[in-house]
Amino acid sequence: MIGGKFLLAAVGATTFASVPAIAQDSPAPPITPTPAAVVPAFPVDPAVSAYYALRPGAQVWFRDADTRAAAMKLPAILRRAAIDGLTDGPELATQVESAIARGQPADELAISHAWVRLVQALNRPIDGISYGDPALEMKPPTAEKILIAASRAPSLSQFVDRTATVNPFYAALRDDAEKLGTLDDPRVRATLDRLRLIPGTGRAILVDAANAQLMMLNDGQVVNTMKVIVGKKEAATPLLAGTIHYVTFNPYWHIPQDVAKRKVAPVVLKRGVSYLKAARYETVAGFGQGKEDLIDPESVDWKAVAEGSQEVHIRQLNGPNNMMGKMKFGFVNDFGVFLHDTPHKDLFAKARRNLSLGCIRLEHPEALAQWLLGRDPTPPGDGSEQLVRLDQGVPVYVSYLTARPGDEGTIAYAEDVYGLDTPGAAKAVLATAGTAQ
Repeated sequence: MIGGKFLLAAVGATTFASVPAIAQDSPAPPITPTPAAVVPAFPVDPAVSAYYALRPGAQVWFRDADTRAAAMKLPAILRRAAIDGLTDGPELATQVESAIARGQPADELAISHAWVRLVQALNRPIDGISYGDPALEMKPPTAEKILIAASRAPSLSQFVDRTATVNPFYAALRDDAEKLGTLDDPRVRATLDRLRLIPGTGRAILVDAANAQLMMLNDGQVVNTMKVIVGKKEAATPLLAGTIHYVTFNPYWHIPQDVAKRKVAPVVLKRGVSYLKAARYETVAGFGQGKEDLIDPESVDWKAVAEGSQEVHIRQLNGPNNMMGKMKFGFVNDFGVFLHDTPHKDLFAKARRNLSLGCIRLEHPEALAQWLLGRDPTPPGDGSEQLVRLDQGVPVYVSYLTARPGDEGTIAYAEDVYGLDTPGAAKAVLATAGTAQ
């Protein structure tokens, strides 16, 4: 569990000031006790104590009516916080209630301690996520950062609500499961854990591999959706978090090594290198900017490629049969996964769309491009591959939501095709995932 309870060593003891020698017939001066150290009634994280020690007289929760209202909200939030990953939430709720009732300066620390524990629990790491953009990684913030953010909130009451909500998906599923008594369902617990990663503010793309659906989000609210095709059971689309910075029009298809080995090399051995030209394939020195110089396919040992002892870099030229379609949306990740168009639109009519080698095919790529660019996605240039930068990068989260809020307080469950709802399974799948296309 993120965070722990720490006991302050300070003990309030009454001592007396030394009295100088005086004449016997003089009146004795009054004895003045040294003030006892003020300490909270409950154990407090030393980092919380340090925050207040550096800011004498600081108040987060007892400043005014708004901050007191924020404190009053915490007990109810903490009582259900076990599902948020804070197992001693009910105990902390009782301590916060007692602190509010007393309302002494030391009680600030007890309330802040509980708040820090909750925020750190909500931001604890998530197993099985690969972060192509390290800025998106879940990391528990320090007590100081948490309390500074709270103290600077224009309305602490609203800030507490937003933080505890996490995002609209998370809040709706948690509320529905609480009402239905299904918070212990492994699908609910696993999905809630993965949903903590989705931001509640700004623009973002959420790909739900369990339901083969893409959602465009604005401040956590769904503004558009489309069907997608995701990886087969044996080629699972990994859970990812990255940032899209550009749209690629008229893309090449860079053929994965396993596809070159299984699908291309055997045909070349049978039909000769003329097959490559007919299929609009080119052999290049490598993949990536500045690496794709053409090489003579006759110089490739295709038998070694078919045996898997030699690699070859093959790209498919753009055109109506290109496997990337008319556009793709790349983002940095360790698995070669991206979002892209496809010439095989008929596959979106299927109820089960676990059909790819890991990449994510889009039903309506032009709609995503328009949303990202804020204008009609008109391809620039002469039909060759062109990259168009976004004004601002947009995060993309490839997740796996086997439990989702349904209609009228119900929960809609999806089949756990990849077997990720078993504790520890997501990390194991990620460790064995390969490069996808």
